[in-house]
Amino acid sequence: MHRFRLPVLPVFASRTDALRRLAGACLLFLPLSVTALEPSHGVHGMVLFGDRDGLYAARLPMFHAPHDTQVVLRVRFADPRLERTMRARLDAGTALWTLEPERFALGRLAPGAGDPLRAFRARAVEGHFERGGVTRVQDAQLRVERVVLYRPLRPQAAVHPQSAYVPVGRFLVKLVDSRPDFDHIVRLRHAVPGPVTVPKRGVEESAAAALARRAPYAATVYYDTADLR
Repeated sequence: MHRFRLPVLPVFASRTDALRRLAGACLLFLPLSVTALEPSHGVHGMVLFGDRDGLYAARLPMFHAPHDTQVVLRVRFADPRLERTMRARLDAGTALWTLEPERFALGRLAPGAGDPLRAFRARAVEGHFERGGVTRVQDAQLRVERVVLYRPLRPQAAVHPQSAYVPVGRFLVKLVDSRPDFDHIVRLRHAVPGPVTVPKRGVEESAAAALARRAPYAATVYYDTADLR
């Protein structure tokens, strides 16, 4: 007759140690999506721009993961009063506004994503959220109405002789296509029907005169080279 023998349990130095080991054992049975975050998961800072017709958020791109994708979203604040206020503020001038969103996987904004991002919470900052900007809204919910642009970036050095801009409402957003390159968002006096190209001068801001010859240029909303070296 065989006797049933209980397994020998390890002796832990403390209750905390026991709980830590138990938690580790439990993690072995969790789905991979829980224990290994998607590579594009992170804090994806954005430029907030727009006018009375609507708001947009442009991801501040870089050439390294998880930030190596250029993304532009059509967004809306869930609070209707805040939405109206921000549209009016941004329509009135070209002061820089940025968003510091909660952490999420940028891949959820890709075409055909299995779990598309429909909304996120963010801190709205007048100025650059990493460079001394002033927080105006601490915890706002924004809804993603549409993904206007989603372009993975290549880390290899490259040079293009022209800068290409795509229309986003009454704005132009420069496509990042070289390394090094620059991020550039331009306000127009009125919308244009298609892309605009101008000669590129390294990472210098595209000349207003060159843009004005091809589009109803009004002002620069954002220009930066630091993140695209």
